[in-house]
Amino acid sequence: MFVFNTAAGATAASAWGMWFVVLAALFVFNEVARRFKWAGFTTFVILPVLLTVLWFTAMRDTTYTDWFHLAKVYSSTAGCIGFWLIRHLKGKNKTTGKEWHLYEKKWALFFPPLILAINILEAVARDFEVGVKYLGGAVSVDEGVYLLGGVWNHLNGVAGLLNIIAITGWVGITVKRRTARDNSRDMLWPDMLWFWIIAYDLWNFTYTYNCLPHHAWYCGFALLLAPTLCSFTLGKGAWLQHRAQTLAIWCMFAQTFPNFQDVGKYAVNSTYSPAIYMTFGVLSLLANIALVGYMIYRMKKTGKNPYKEELYTEHKSYQEVYDLREEKTQVSA
Repeated sequence: MFVFNTAAGATAASAWGMWFVVLAALFVFNEVARRFKWAGFTTFVILPVLLTVLWFTAMRDTTYTDWFHLAKVYSSTAGCIGFWLIRHLKGKNKTTGKEWHLYEKKWALFFPPLILAINILEAVARDFEVGVKYLGGAVSVDEGVYLLGGVWNHLNGVAGLLNIIAITGWVGITVKRRTARDNSRDMLWPDMLWFWIIAYDLWNFTYTYNCLPHHAWYCGFALLLAPTLCSFTLGKGAWLQHRAQTLAIWCMFAQTFPNFQDVGKYAVNSTYSPAIYMTFGVLSLLANIALVGYMIYRMKKTGKNPYKEELYTEHKSYQEVYDLREEKTQVSA
């Protein structure tokens, strides 16, 4: 499935060792950024501005400049900034003098599903593009890497569209209450449960393997596992926030140090096996068909509209996240 760069001295031990370093680093960086308000602002507002100047001046001949890499780094960073504002922005009503929080505003809660859907659509567009443009295999002009397009790209593109359809219960987004052990005020999404996350992870890994075969070892495998681990352990219920932050951190790193993944001892490539591509394409599509099927089943059973209210409130895992929320507030328009 993966090929280690033995010509540069790589071994299975060195490749796995660096994979664990990347996984741990992403987990730790996310922990710092989510737990400290100043760290999040510095990482996702100040740092991208400084790096942008660097990328388009001193590094303009070495960093990634194709549309997809630039779209990913800036859309993920935009998501982080928006989530930071939802978690921390507050003020006072001039008329009543009452304090308000951004997470109480219904219009603000539309941002998380919107940026998530846009991010998925970017990948879906690329999957379809590779499936048509690189059918049978060809070298990408933008990146100089071999891509093997096929029906698997289209299967996974459809899976991504289904994953968007299955985004539910955004009106229930809120923030985590402060505790002695955790002052993060994570952005909680109680209706985004483990089955959606697993279907997303399978779809996204398949996308990276299809369209970024030379990067999937890190940006597919490690980068997807880091936020998932956090959302099931220390940062329960805040998967989307963790996903955006780890993705933005990784994209900024990859833009600044492109050779880390592309050449040398720690570069890992795909085997370009059509059987593997097809297997993951089918699994991704089946998982997301099942996800949408379950959503429809719940809609019929409960009579709820998943785009206007929360759908999975009877699940134990929903209640576990719901119980972590800040004091319940009235969501306003």
